[in-house]
Amino acid sequence: MAKALKKFSTQADEELLKEIKVLAEKEGKQFQVLVNEAFEDLVEKKKQTKPRKHIMAHFEKSLEDFDELYKELAK
Repeated sequence: MAKALKKFSTQADEELLKEIKVLAEKEGKQFQVLVNEAFEDLVEKKKQTKPRKHIMAHFEKSLEDFDELYKELAK
């Protein structure tokens, strides 16, 4: 069963819209199908957990500060 679609209005970069229309033609798909695929890809990408920048900064500082200790512990 097909998902129900909801109409909405927005704005987008003109060149991106042209590229999507060309892709849709090449793939034999409707424009809205590619837009929906792009939305799904974006949502999935954003759901993937990534370390927060400040956490990674502290981790990198720790590596710098305690590099010798970590090497000794690894032996």
